[in-house]
Amino acid sequence: MVESPFKPEILRGKVALLTGGGSGIGYEISLQLGKHGASIAIMGRRKHVVDSAVSSLKSLGIPAIGFEGDVRKREDAARVVESTFKHFGRLDILVNAAAGNFLVPSEDLSPNGFRTVMDIDSVGTFTMCHEALKYLKKGGLGKDPSTTGGTIINISATLHYTATWYQIHVSAAKAAVDSITRNLALEWGTDYDIRVKWDCSRSYWRHCRHE
Repeated sequence: MVESPFKPEILRGKVALLTGGGSGIGYEISLQLGKHGASIAIMGRRKHVVDSAVSSLKSLGIPAIGFEGDVRKREDAARVVESTFKHFGRLDILVNAAAGNFLVPSEDLSPNGFRTVMDIDSVGTFTMCHEALKYLKKGGLGKDPSTTGGTIINISATLHYTATWYQIHVSAAKAAVDSITRNLALEWGTDYDIRVKWDCSRSYWRHCRHE
């Protein structure tokens, strides 16, 4: 295992909310943020997965809480963000790792299947960002007005850079995530001192990183 280049307590006092944080790359990010001092809130559609991830983090001494919720539903997004704030008293980092994916030829992909991935990846990402804004912005709820704004990390990929077999829905969704990220970085970075960036899923990790 590669030793972290960061100080163990670099995120002490910070609170991170991760969608899709109960499994896969979302859980690994939760784990690493927690190991570096952050308190962790996990949001996911499968309660047993969320509960298992929270138990695992707590067993390592990481403050953690889980919420069942669907990023496609604005009421779920608002509830989870508010509940995270109520539990920890602040929100500093939002990681949008929730995603949908399956291999299918374009001719066999239904419009509903295409829409589902777009809703999870792109609409869900924007919805979570939108609901978290009042907590993440400089001087936001739970923040000292003299401190900087928070951070948003959107998990993307490289599928849409060229073309990928049987992944038209995911390619379109991740292209939208990249566009959302750039526009929010411009607007919210300027207006609210929020850092908005994207990172790629593990299979593409060595190929891209953008801020």
